[in-house]
Amino acid sequence: MISAVRMSLLLCAAIYFSIGIFGYLLFGESTMDDILVNFDRRSDTAMGAILNDIVRLSYALHLVLVYPLLNYSLRGNIDEFLFPRRPLLSKDTTRFVSLTLTLLAFTYIAAIAIPNIWYVFQFMGSTSAVSLAFICPGAIVLRNVYNIATKRDKIIAAVMVILAVVTSVIAILTNIYSLVRNRLA
Repeated sequence: MISAVRMSLLLCAAIYFSIGIFGYLLFGESTMDDILVNFDRRSDTAMGAILNDIVRLSYALHLVLVYPLLNYSLRGNIDEFLFPRRPLLSKDTTRFVSLTLTLLAFTYIAAIAIPNIWYVFQFMGSTSAVSLAFICPGAIVLRNVYNIATKRDKIIAAVMVILAVVTSVIAILTNIYSLVRNRLA
């Protein structure tokens, strides 16, 4: 299991890297924030068309490799949240299939309903990135399970959590404002 996760992460990192390099080689200074938007245009050169196809294939391969990993952990967490006292998900085929199909349907509906993936990236950056980088470490220090945090550590952690929450709220509100403004324009 660990080797499969490592291999997937290495492949995903290589694919991300190749998408970035080939995208910049293909579009140069006109590379947009959402590189997928650049692929709506046609390339005039043969090399550009080849690079365009390579980037599209690598992005598709990335999605094929990363979706099962994300779905695996999400399915496990949702199952533990909804059914904490039930037997393991791997033992209950009906629950496994129904939860998997529900997540798959929700993913497809979201992919169809959201016109631009950039909005998803903005909301993920303003929530999960802030949580992982600032809120979770600060909360761990504040919890202080082993009584090793000093008063200074706790003050810094509290300030860090408060600033992260305020920053995240501002970023979310800015994203919502931008989304509404773009829809009305």
